[in-house]
Amino acid sequence: MMRRVSTILALVAACAVFVAPAPAPAVPTWAPASTATIHPGVRTVSDGNQCSANFVFYDATSIYIGQAAHCTSSDAATATDGCEAIINPGVRSVTIQGASKPGQMVYSSWSTMQARGETNPDACRFNDFALVRIDPADAGKVNPTVPFWGGPSLPAASTGIGQKVYGYGNSDLWFGISALKPHEGVSLGTTAGWSHDIYTAPPGIPGDSGSAYLDAFGRALGILSTVEATPLAGSNNLTDLARALSYMRTYTSFSGVQLAAGTVAFAP
Repeated sequence: MMRRVSTILALVAACAVFVAPAPAPAVPTWAPASTATIHPGVRTVSDGNQCSANFVFYDATSIYIGQAAHCTSSDAATATDGCEAIINPGVRSVTIQGASKPGQMVYSSWSTMQARGETNPDACRFNDFALVRIDPADAGKVNPTVPFWGGPSLPAASTGIGQKVYGYGNSDLWFGISALKPHEGVSLGTTAGWSHDIYTAPPGIPGDSGSAYLDAFGRALGILSTVEATPLAGSNNLTDLARALSYMRTYTSFSGVQLAAGTVAFAP
């Protein structure tokens, strides 16, 4: 009996040697930051709603760019609860500035939360992230560096009150004035782990929705989600990127999607 147990244990141990986590996908070859036409901050248009792209992502098969989930909502200008908002289920094509072909929205946190029947009020209010697959024909035009600031590096864990934050928006309401695209300011703290309130100059405005924000160390912090009227008038709310990615990886097939690091160092 002891010999049989020992044999079984030996077989289990031998099998365990060969069980390993799937290797991380190879990092794509990026276009030079100076000439890339697709990067954080380019405009995206979904069913007439203009937003700004945030970070670049990749997995073993595709390259993606992020935007806000509310950009494909019928009530995009006023919706703040992703579990109750009206979603345009047919919207999948996304026009990406600098691309020769439309991208395809392959993930929406709002659609996923509604399909799951999500009841966490913080997730419903603050999980505002969508993933757009870039057409392979445009893969050679992509660079993940945030313009003006450089970076990002790894996702940030949190922000403290007064910590510096840096963003880059591309609203049509800035009328192409380049000096108004970078945003610099401070964090007002983290809410329930899902959200960061920030004050920046200039503030994020409609059309900047979805844009990328970095923390004081150049780490990918969040995604511009809303403009606050109360209680902090003129502030913005960011969806926490790390939480949004964790939710997507947990409840969808996009478990292997990785944040792409910038090829230019962060230099505020």
